[in-house]
Amino acid sequence: MSQGANLTRRLVAEGLGTAFLLAVVIGSGIMGERLAAGNTAIALLANAIATGAGLLALILMFAGVSGAHFNPVVSLSEAWHGSMQAHEMLLYMLVQIIGAFAGVAAAHLMFGEPVFFASAHARSGIAQCWSEFIASFGLLAVIIGSSRSRPETTPLAVAAYITAAYWFTSSTSFANPAVTLARAASNTFAGIRPADAPGFIAAQFLGAATATLLFGWLYPRAELKEDRQENPTTG
Repeated sequence: MSQGANLTRRLVAEGLGTAFLLAVVIGSGIMGERLAAGNTAIALLANAIATGAGLLALILMFAGVSGAHFNPVVSLSEAWHGSMQAHEMLLYMLVQIIGAFAGVAAAHLMFGEPVFFASAHARSGIAQCWSEFIASFGLLAVIIGSSRSRPETTPLAVAAYITAAYWFTSSTSFANPAVTLARAASNTFAGIRPADAPGFIAAQFLGAATATLLFGWLYPRAELKEDRQENPTTG
């Protein structure tokens, strides 16, 4: 298969995966809010469980094709570590954003909402932006650490982390610039005001960059490869 055809498959997988991820996030938020009868904790629990479960399934489905990034900061981290070229990273980011908006539209149509409508859900302030820094730092830490030490556990580790981060961060852990942009076009339980999105996105990139540098140092690929070759029963 040609390199171009392979890249096309990877981009389609990234777009589809990101679209389904947003359909899960937005759709479960709408369903949870409608069924919770005003109980925000129950709505958030439903949203978190559905997102974690959906993310696990999507990573298992698409990891073998595209790597299942579904997130611009993950693609940026991979490019930083030399796992993909700059033009591939930019194309990944583009299809992730397009897929994210497609997923929002799909969820809205399933629940009889307008295709896109600006969110009025306020998520502002230093605490929320700091939460996004922590959420994104932790996500990249989990991805790098698990993929380099026990790669078979990565899908479960990422899904478990995101489920937990819904609850231990005040921002409910967006940790994804494409997700943030798309959720600004959804005036539902999972939305974010467009005015608040830039602060989230800046914090996400900073948190991810910090984790990429630190955990790239903590888990050097060459040393881990040598260790697995010397001790094939470990890791």
